[in-house]
Amino acid sequence: MRDLVEIGMGRTARRTYELGDVDIVPSRRTRSSKEVSTAWQIDAYRFDIPVLAHPTDALVSPTFAIELGKAGGLGVINGEGLWGRHADVDAVVSRLAEVASTDPRAAVRYLQELHAAPLQGDLLAAAVAQVRDAGVTTAVRVSPQNARSLTPELVKAGIDLLVVQGTIISAEHVAHGEDEPLNLKTFISELDVPVIAGGVSDHRTALHLMRTGAAGVIVGFGSTKQATTTSSSLGIGIPMATAIADAAAARRDYLDETGGRYVHVLADGDIETAGDLAKAIACGADAVVLGAPLALAEEAAGRGWYWPSVAGHPSMPRGAAVRIAQDGRPGLGRVLFGPSDDPSGSLNLVGGLRRSMAKAGYSDLKEFQKVGLSVRG
Repeated sequence: MRDLVEIGMGRTARRTYELGDVDIVPSRRTRSSKEVSTAWQIDAYRFDIPVLAHPTDALVSPTFAIELGKAGGLGVINGEGLWGRHADVDAVVSRLAEVASTDPRAAVRYLQELHAAPLQGDLLAAAVAQVRDAGVTTAVRVSPQNARSLTPELVKAGIDLLVVQGTIISAEHVAHGEDEPLNLKTFISELDVPVIAGGVSDHRTALHLMRTGAAGVIVGFGSTKQATTTSSSLGIGIPMATAIADAAAARRDYLDETGGRYVHVLADGDIETAGDLAKAIACGADAVVLGAPLALAEEAAGRGWYWPSVAGHPSMPRGAAVRIAQDGRPGLGRVLFGPSDDPSGSLNLVGGLRRSMAKAGYSDLKEFQKVGLSVRG
């Protein structure tokens, strides 16, 4: 039963939980972390680690997508970002870093200016081709508003997975001036590539998206304590522990409803450390989408700076460019697999997950979703 509290006369609200409010409870059995598997598979694509990169230009260049792919994860290119709008992205990122170091609001204005440039199909196709030719899974993100117009060219360019992602998404997107709304069920059924869609925050919306035929559903909108301002800008926040558990329940209901079709749940928000990653899986996620934690890596496109993909919105930016790391950043391999000299869990993210699974006695991700949880008082 949902835990409802009265916040005023005639007005109730649901009590919800963040990842920081819950803890993993080990069972009576432990095992060696060497005997733990972090592999998972969505549609025909198998990955060694349950890590996707948030589709922001601060992280995912074609080079970064290739390196993360070789490490066993998935880098998602922002199909409406800088790689499809500017020929020399390294130069504009360098300029952004200079501006952000002196005036954060000027950096937002510069991002808006950069995103006002027209999309160039040949630039985006070249970025996709670079990743595809490296032999790793190729994924691109589009917004619900532009999914219909951009997807045909992306499919032609050879993407493996399409990510339809907004701050909040529904099964039917209505936009003023369009002849008809984007119906995700019809849209997905007409595609030859699997679709991941999100973000969602509750059981009902997650179930609706699963019924569209999506292969995966994203929970959250990439929130980070440092860079995302959706809560202060729109008043919308997602308590990730509750939201992941709700989506996992929707996955179970949909599995029963369809007689066996499994839709993956991907957690995208408030995951900053290895412990957060482990708790997201324990709450029911199949994989996580990481933003700021991967910006530590030397290979990240932002050169130590991070901003979410919504930071360049033309009228309502919901993020800022923040400095995540100085010079001497660790390589992506160390961020993911260690060794670590940071006791807070910002390095060796996958290693931390493996140890958490091992200490709780579970050998794979699906089993670990059944681990006991406790709520802090």
